[in-house]
Amino acid sequence: MRYSTLRRKILPSIVLGRTCRWCMSFFLRFVVSNDVDPKVARRFIDQSFVLLLLDLFDSEDPRERDYLKTILHRIYGKFMMLRSIIRRAMQQLFFKIIYECDSHNGVAELLEILGSIINGFALPLKDEHKIFLEKFLIPLHKVRTLNSFHQQLSYCMAQYVEKDPKLAPMILSGALRLWPMTSTPKEVVFLNEVEEILELTQPPEFQLVMTPLFKRIAKCIRSPHFQVAERVLFLWNNDYIVKLINMNRKVLFPLVVGALYINSKSHWNSTVHGLTYNVLKLLMEADPNLFDECSAASSDARADGRDDDERQKRWLAICEQYKARTGSTFSLSAFPR
Repeated sequence: MRYSTLRRKILPSIVLGRTCRWCMSFFLRFVVSNDVDPKVARRFIDQSFVLLLLDLFDSEDPRERDYLKTILHRIYGKFMMLRSIIRRAMQQLFFKIIYECDSHNGVAELLEILGSIINGFALPLKDEHKIFLEKFLIPLHKVRTLNSFHQQLSYCMAQYVEKDPKLAPMILSGALRLWPMTSTPKEVVFLNEVEEILELTQPPEFQLVMTPLFKRIAKCIRSPHFQVAERVLFLWNNDYIVKLINMNRKVLFPLVVGALYINSKSHWNSTVHGLTYNVLKLLMEADPNLFDECSAASSDARADGRDDDERQKRWLAICEQYKARTGSTFSLSAFPR
Protein backbone atom coordinates (compact mmCIF):
# COMPACT_ATOMS: atom_id res chain seq x y z
CA MET A 1 0.00 0.00 0.00
CA ARG A 2 1.30 3.48 -0.87
CA TYR A 3 2.02 5.74 2.09
CA SER A 4 0.39 8.60 0.20
CA THR A 5 -2.87 6.62 0.28
CA LEU A 6 -2.45 6.14 4.01
CA ARG A 7 -2.04 9.87 4.50
CA ARG A 8 -4.79 11.05 2.13
CA LYS A 9 -7.54 8.50 2.86
CA ILE A 10 -7.05 6.18 5.82
CA LEU A 11 -5.71 8.51 8.52
CA PRO A 12 -8.19 11.35 7.87
CA SER A 13 -11.04 8.83 8.00
CA ILE A 14 -9.94 7.79 11.47
CA VAL A 15 -8.84 11.04 13.08
CA LEU A 16 -11.48 13.35 11.63
CA GLY A 17 -14.36 11.41 13.11
CA ARG A 18 -15.54 9.33 10.13
CA THR A 19 -14.77 6.20 12.11
CA CYS A 20 -16.07 2.89 10.88
CA ARG A 21 -15.15 -0.68 11.63
CA TRP A 22 -13.99 -1.28 8.08
CA CYS A 23 -11.61 1.64 8.18
CA MET A 24 -10.26 0.70 11.61
CA SER A 25 -9.87 -2.92 10.60
CA PHE A 26 -7.97 -1.85 7.48
CA PHE A 27 -5.68 0.44 9.46
CA LEU A 28 -5.07 -2.25 12.08
CA ARG A 29 -3.94 -4.65 9.34
CA PHE A 30 -1.59 -1.93 8.14
CA VAL A 31 -0.10 -1.34 11.60
CA VAL A 32 0.56 -5.04 12.30
CA SER A 33 1.93 -5.73 8.83
CA ASN A 34 5.60 -6.73 8.70
CA ASP A 35 5.92 -4.84 5.40
CA VAL A 36 5.47 -1.50 7.16
CA ASP A 37 8.72 0.34 7.84
CA PRO A 38 8.30 2.38 11.06
CA LYS A 39 10.95 4.84 9.92
CA VAL A 40 8.85 5.73 6.89
CA ALA A 41 5.43 5.45 8.53
CA ARG A 42 6.38 7.79 11.40
CA ARG A 43 6.16 10.68 8.91
CA PHE A 44 2.40 10.18 9.05
CA ILE A 45 1.81 8.42 12.38
CA ASP A 46 3.19 11.21 14.53
CA GLN A 47 2.35 13.01 17.78
CA SER A 48 -0.65 14.87 16.39
CA PHE A 49 -2.08 11.63 15.02
CA VAL A 50 -1.69 9.90 18.39
CA LEU A 51 -3.42 12.77 20.20
CA LEU A 52 -6.35 12.69 17.78
CA LEU A 53 -6.53 8.92 18.09
CA LEU A 54 -6.78 9.19 21.87
CA ASP A 55 -9.68 11.64 21.53
CA LEU A 56 -11.67 8.93 19.77
CA PHE A 57 -11.57 6.68 22.86
CA ASP A 58 -14.54 8.63 24.23
CA SER A 59 -16.76 6.87 21.66
CA GLU A 60 -19.96 5.34 23.01
CA ASP A 61 -19.56 2.31 20.71
CA PRO A 62 -17.58 -0.42 22.56
CA ARG A 63 -16.61 -2.02 19.23
CA GLU A 64 -14.89 1.17 18.12
CA ARG A 65 -13.08 1.45 21.44
CA ASP A 66 -11.90 -2.14 21.13
CA TYR A 67 -10.43 -1.47 17.68
CA LEU A 68 -8.81 1.72 18.95
CA LYS A 69 -7.33 -0.14 21.92
CA THR A 70 -5.70 -2.72 19.66
CA ILE A 71 -4.46 -0.07 17.21
CA LEU A 72 -2.91 2.11 19.92
CA HIS A 73 -1.30 -0.89 21.58
CA ARG A 74 0.26 -1.96 18.29
CA ILE A 75 1.49 1.57 17.61
CA TYR A 76 3.08 1.66 21.08
CA GLY A 77 4.88 -1.62 20.41
CA LYS A 78 6.01 -0.77 16.88
CA PHE A 79 6.87 2.92 17.03
CA MET A 80 9.34 3.27 19.89
CA MET A 81 9.77 7.00 19.31
CA LEU A 82 6.08 7.49 20.19
CA ARG A 83 6.08 5.61 23.51
CA SER A 84 6.83 8.55 25.79
CA ILE A 85 4.37 10.68 23.81
CA ILE A 86 1.60 8.11 24.31
CA ARG A 87 2.29 7.88 28.06
CA ARG A 88 2.25 11.67 28.43
CA ALA A 89 -0.98 11.89 26.44
CA MET A 90 -2.54 9.32 28.77
CA GLN A 91 -1.38 11.35 31.77
CA GLN A 92 -3.04 14.47 30.41
CA LEU A 93 -6.26 12.58 29.68
CA PHE A 94 -6.37 11.02 33.17
CA PHE A 95 -5.67 14.41 34.72
CA LYS A 96 -8.62 15.85 32.84
CA ILE A 97 -10.87 12.98 33.95
CA ILE A 98 -9.83 13.36 37.60
CA TYR A 99 -10.12 17.12 37.94
CA GLU A 100 -12.42 18.29 35.14
CA CYS A 101 -14.88 16.08 33.28
CA ASP A 102 -15.14 13.13 35.75
CA SER A 103 -16.43 10.90 32.95
CA HIS A 104 -14.91 9.23 29.90
CA ASN A 105 -16.05 6.18 27.95
CA GLY A 106 -12.59 4.86 27.13
CA VAL A 107 -10.83 4.77 30.50
CA ALA A 108 -11.13 0.98 30.82
CA GLU A 109 -9.56 0.40 27.40
CA LEU A 110 -6.73 2.86 28.08
CA LEU A 111 -6.00 1.18 31.41
CA GLU A 112 -5.88 -2.20 29.66
CA ILE A 113 -3.18 -0.82 27.37
CA LEU A 114 -1.41 0.72 30.34
CA GLY A 115 -1.45 -2.57 32.25
CA SER A 116 0.42 -4.20 29.39
CA ILE A 117 2.84 -1.25 29.24
CA ILE A 118 3.55 -1.46 32.99
CA ASN A 119 4.21 -5.17 32.63
CA GLY A 120 7.02 -4.31 30.20
CA PHE A 121 8.69 -1.64 32.37
CA ALA A 122 12.39 -2.27 32.98
CA LEU A 123 13.70 -2.58 36.54
CA PRO A 124 14.45 -0.59 38.57
CA LEU A 125 11.42 1.57 37.79
CA LYS A 126 12.16 5.08 36.59
CA ASP A 127 10.99 8.04 38.65
CA GLU A 128 8.61 9.11 35.86
CA HIS A 129 6.77 5.77 36.16
CA LYS A 130 6.40 6.19 39.93
CA ILE A 131 5.12 9.74 39.43
CA PHE A 132 2.61 8.38 36.91
CA LEU A 133 1.35 6.02 39.62
CA GLU A 134 1.21 8.63 42.38
CA LYS A 135 -0.17 11.61 40.48
CA PHE A 136 -2.42 10.05 37.84
CA LEU A 137 -3.40 6.44 38.62
CA ILE A 138 -4.07 6.52 42.36
CA PRO A 139 -6.27 9.66 42.11
CA LEU A 140 -8.44 7.83 39.56
CA HIS A 141 -9.95 6.03 42.57
CA LYS A 142 -11.96 9.12 43.46
CA VAL A 143 -13.67 9.40 40.06
CA ARG A 144 -17.44 9.00 40.27
CA THR A 145 -17.52 6.38 37.49
CA LEU A 146 -14.88 4.16 39.14
CA ASN A 147 -17.02 1.01 38.86
CA SER A 148 -16.80 1.12 35.07
CA PHE A 149 -13.01 0.70 35.02
CA HIS A 150 -11.97 -0.48 38.48
CA GLN A 151 -10.99 -3.98 37.35
CA GLN A 152 -8.45 -2.55 34.90
CA LEU A 153 -7.20 0.04 37.41
CA SER A 154 -6.73 -2.63 40.07
CA TYR A 155 -4.71 -4.69 37.57
CA CYS A 156 -2.42 -1.70 36.98
CA MET A 157 -1.94 -1.32 40.75
CA ALA A 158 -1.05 -4.99 41.07
CA GLN A 159 1.42 -4.73 38.18
CA TYR A 160 3.22 -1.87 39.91
CA VAL A 161 3.50 -3.83 43.18
CA GLU A 162 4.78 -6.89 41.33
CA LYS A 163 7.43 -4.72 39.70
CA ASP A 164 8.39 -2.94 42.93
CA PRO A 165 6.93 -4.22 46.25
CA LYS A 166 8.04 -1.00 47.96
CA LEU A 167 5.22 0.81 46.15
CA ALA A 168 2.55 -1.11 48.10
CA PRO A 169 2.45 1.39 51.02
CA MET A 170 1.96 4.27 48.56
CA ILE A 171 -0.99 2.52 46.90
CA LEU A 172 -2.63 1.45 50.17
CA SER A 173 -2.14 4.90 51.72
CA GLY A 174 -3.67 6.47 48.63
CA ALA A 175 -6.68 4.16 48.88
CA LEU A 176 -7.13 5.07 52.57
CA ARG A 177 -6.89 8.76 51.75
CA LEU A 178 -9.59 8.46 49.07
CA TRP A 179 -11.76 5.94 50.92
CA PRO A 180 -15.49 6.41 50.13
CA MET A 181 -17.58 7.51 53.09
CA THR A 182 -21.11 7.42 51.66
CA SER A 183 -21.00 4.86 48.83
CA THR A 184 -21.10 1.27 50.06
CA PRO A 185 -20.72 -0.33 46.58
CA LYS A 186 -17.58 1.73 46.08
CA GLU A 187 -16.37 0.70 49.53
CA VAL A 188 -16.70 -2.96 48.55
CA VAL A 189 -14.68 -2.22 45.41
CA PHE A 190 -11.93 -0.66 47.54
CA LEU A 191 -11.87 -3.71 49.82
CA ASN A 192 -11.45 -5.97 46.79
CA GLU A 193 -8.42 -3.98 45.71
CA VAL A 194 -6.96 -3.90 49.22
CA GLU A 195 -7.01 -7.71 49.30
CA GLU A 196 -5.31 -7.94 45.90
CA ILE A 197 -2.55 -5.54 46.97
CA LEU A 198 -2.05 -7.21 50.37
CA GLU A 199 -1.51 -10.55 48.62
CA LEU A 200 1.52 -8.98 46.90
CA THR A 201 2.79 -6.97 49.88
CA GLN A 202 5.94 -8.05 51.69
CA PRO A 203 6.06 -7.99 55.54
CA PRO A 204 8.37 -4.91 55.81
CA GLU A 205 6.09 -2.86 53.56
CA PHE A 206 2.99 -4.15 55.35
CA GLN A 207 4.29 -2.85 58.67
CA LEU A 208 4.53 0.68 57.25
CA VAL A 209 0.80 0.92 56.59
CA MET A 210 -0.82 -1.70 58.82
CA THR A 211 -2.01 0.60 61.64
CA PRO A 212 -4.08 3.07 59.56
CA LEU A 213 -5.21 0.23 57.30
CA PHE A 214 -6.60 -1.86 60.15
CA LYS A 215 -8.24 1.13 61.77
CA ARG A 216 -10.19 1.46 58.54
CA ILE A 217 -10.82 -2.30 58.46
CA ALA A 218 -12.21 -2.10 62.02
CA LYS A 219 -14.65 0.60 60.88
CA CYS A 220 -15.70 -1.57 57.96
CA ILE A 221 -16.28 -4.51 60.32
CA ARG A 222 -18.71 -2.34 62.29
CA SER A 223 -20.48 -1.15 59.14
CA PRO A 224 -24.27 -1.63 59.28
CA HIS A 225 -24.22 -2.44 55.57
CA PHE A 226 -23.94 -6.22 55.41
CA GLN A 227 -22.00 -6.30 52.11
CA VAL A 228 -19.21 -4.12 53.51
CA ALA A 229 -18.99 -6.06 56.78
CA GLU A 230 -19.14 -9.39 54.94
CA ARG A 231 -16.46 -8.42 52.42
CA VAL A 232 -13.99 -7.19 55.03
CA LEU A 233 -14.44 -10.33 57.13
CA PHE A 234 -13.61 -12.42 54.06
CA LEU A 235 -10.05 -11.06 54.36
CA TRP A 236 -9.50 -13.72 57.04
CA ASN A 237 -10.15 -16.41 54.41
CA ASN A 238 -6.87 -15.42 52.75
CA ASP A 239 -4.02 -17.46 54.26
CA TYR A 240 -1.31 -14.97 53.34
CA ILE A 241 -3.19 -12.02 54.87
CA VAL A 242 -3.86 -14.05 58.03
CA LYS A 243 -0.13 -14.78 58.19
CA LEU A 244 0.67 -11.05 57.96
CA ILE A 245 -1.88 -10.30 60.70
CA ASN A 246 -0.52 -12.98 63.02
CA MET A 247 3.05 -11.75 62.51
CA ASN A 248 1.95 -8.33 63.79
CA ARG A 249 -0.79 -9.46 66.17
CA LYS A 250 0.38 -7.36 69.13
CA VAL A 251 -0.46 -4.24 67.12
CA LEU A 252 -3.43 -5.46 65.08
CA PHE A 253 -5.46 -7.58 67.49
CA PRO A 254 -6.32 -4.61 69.76
CA LEU A 255 -7.56 -2.69 66.70
CA VAL A 256 -10.08 -5.30 65.53
CA VAL A 257 -11.18 -7.34 68.56
CA GLY A 258 -13.45 -4.57 69.88
CA ALA A 259 -15.14 -4.15 66.49
CA LEU A 260 -15.64 -7.92 66.24
CA TYR A 261 -17.28 -8.07 69.66
CA ILE A 262 -19.63 -5.23 68.76
CA ASN A 263 -20.58 -7.10 65.57
CA SER A 264 -21.17 -10.35 67.42
CA LYS A 265 -23.67 -8.67 69.73
CA SER A 266 -25.42 -6.05 67.65
CA HIS A 267 -25.14 -6.67 63.90
CA TRP A 268 -28.49 -7.45 62.27
CA ASN A 269 -27.25 -9.81 59.54
CA SER A 270 -26.93 -13.52 60.35
CA THR A 271 -24.20 -14.14 57.75
CA VAL A 272 -22.08 -11.37 59.24
CA HIS A 273 -22.67 -12.93 62.68
CA GLY A 274 -21.33 -16.27 61.47
CA LEU A 275 -18.28 -14.75 59.81
CA THR A 276 -17.58 -12.65 62.91
CA TYR A 277 -17.54 -15.70 65.17
CA ASN A 278 -15.22 -17.49 62.72
CA VAL A 279 -12.75 -14.59 62.81
CA LEU A 280 -12.92 -14.39 66.61
CA LYS A 281 -12.13 -18.10 66.74
CA LEU A 282 -9.11 -17.63 64.46
CA LEU A 283 -7.75 -14.82 66.63
CA MET A 284 -8.30 -16.85 69.79
CA GLU A 285 -6.42 -19.83 68.36
CA ALA A 286 -3.55 -17.65 67.13
CA ASP A 287 -2.71 -16.20 70.57
CA PRO A 288 -5.10 -17.02 73.46
CA ASN A 289 -3.34 -14.81 76.02
CA LEU A 290 -3.26 -11.73 73.79
CA PHE A 291 -6.84 -12.35 72.73
CA ASP A 292 -7.96 -12.44 76.38
CA GLU A 293 -6.14 -9.16 77.07
CA CYS A 294 -7.75 -7.46 74.07
CA SER A 295 -11.17 -8.82 75.03
CA ALA A 296 -10.83 -7.49 78.59
CA ALA A 297 -9.70 -4.08 77.33
CA SER A 298 -12.61 -3.97 74.90
CA SER A 299 -15.10 -4.90 77.65
CA ASP A 300 -13.71 -2.18 79.93
CA ALA A 301 -14.04 0.41 77.19
CA ARG A 302 -17.65 -0.57 76.50
CA ALA A 303 -18.50 -0.63 80.20
CA ASP A 304 -16.94 2.77 80.72
CA GLY A 305 -19.14 4.32 78.05
CA ARG A 306 -17.30 7.64 78.02
CA ASP A 307 -16.70 7.57 74.29
CA ASP A 308 -20.39 6.94 73.66
CA ASP A 309 -21.32 9.85 75.92
CA GLU A 310 -19.02 12.20 74.03
CA ARG A 311 -20.39 11.10 70.68
CA GLN A 312 -23.94 11.48 71.95
CA LYS A 313 -23.23 15.07 73.04
CA ARG A 314 -21.72 15.96 69.68
CA TRP A 315 -24.65 14.34 67.88
CA LEU A 316 -27.18 16.31 69.93
CA ALA A 317 -25.34 19.54 69.12
CA ILE A 318 -25.49 18.70 65.40
CA CYS A 319 -29.22 17.95 65.71
CA GLU A 320 -29.87 21.32 67.34
CA GLN A 321 -27.96 23.13 64.59
CA TYR A 322 -29.96 21.24 61.96
CA LYS A 323 -33.28 22.15 63.59
CA ALA A 324 -32.24 25.79 63.94
CA ARG A 325 -31.34 26.06 60.24
CA THR A 326 -34.24 24.13 58.75
CA GLY A 327 -36.99 24.53 61.32
CA SER A 328 -37.48 20.76 61.28
CA THR A 329 -39.35 19.06 64.12
CA PHE A 330 -38.11 15.59 63.21
CA SER A 331 -36.54 13.87 66.22
CA LEU A 332 -32.88 12.94 65.74
CA SER A 333 -31.90 12.60 69.37
CA ALA A 334 -30.65 9.01 69.19
CA PHE A 335 -27.05 8.62 68.05
CA PRO A 336 -26.90 6.33 64.98
CA ARG A 337 -25.12 3.05 65.63
